Amino acid sequence: MYRLDSADIARRVAQDIPDGSYVNLGIGMPTKVANFVSGDKQVIYHSENGILGVGPAAAPGEENINLINAGKQYVTLLAGGCYFDNAESFAMMRGGHLDIAVLGAFQVAENGDLANWATNEDKFPPAVGGAMDLAIGAKKLFVIMRHTTAANMPKLLRRCTYPLTGQAVVSRVFTDLAVLDVTPAGFRVVELFGSNTLEEVQAVTEARLLPAAEA
Repeated sequence: MYRLDSADIARRVAQDIPDGSYVNLGIGMPTKVANFVSGDKQVIYHSENGILGVGPAAAPGEENINLINAGKQYVTLLAGGCYFDNAESFAMMRGGHLDIAVLGAFQVAENGDLANWATNEDKFPPAVGGAMDLAIGAKKLFVIMRHTTAANMPKLLRRCTYPLTGQAVVSRVFTDLAVLDVTPAGFRVVELFGSNTLEEVQAVTEARLLPAAEA
């Protein structure tokens, strides 16, 4: 099957972020989205450790040791960017001031339930961070993830089996195989990447996939 790498998935997410949006980027793959801002629109990226105006990752040798994102990665600051304390950052997250949050996930259910903080496995200690605050505080939630686990098990399910981060909170899912919308009827295909077919992607998806809506 045709699979995008993490950078290309992040680039695809960036395409769907509207001009003028305030967007939180979660830890992990979501942080890569800041590297792909189109020159024809302005997007203000937020990091929960207290930054508005996060830019692309710092180039090797040009890192500022005082400028990191929530994942402790060196980043840059765009013109007009600012810093603030953790309490103010979480007030932004909880108060409905963010247009979009982009988070990773262990599992997403067809009704939009999100599980991304615990796997019930001792070797992977739980780490909720600000995910629960973002899941209910952002106006829209995008998930960026691999379509399957390393063992090729489905991560898009009828019902999540891991502890939930939020119920019915996910709007759109971007995987290495496809883009899917969460609708009242379930996952609906927005785009299949490369030569992937609906049948091929369905074969590695537990939840039923609905074909793309006709224009």
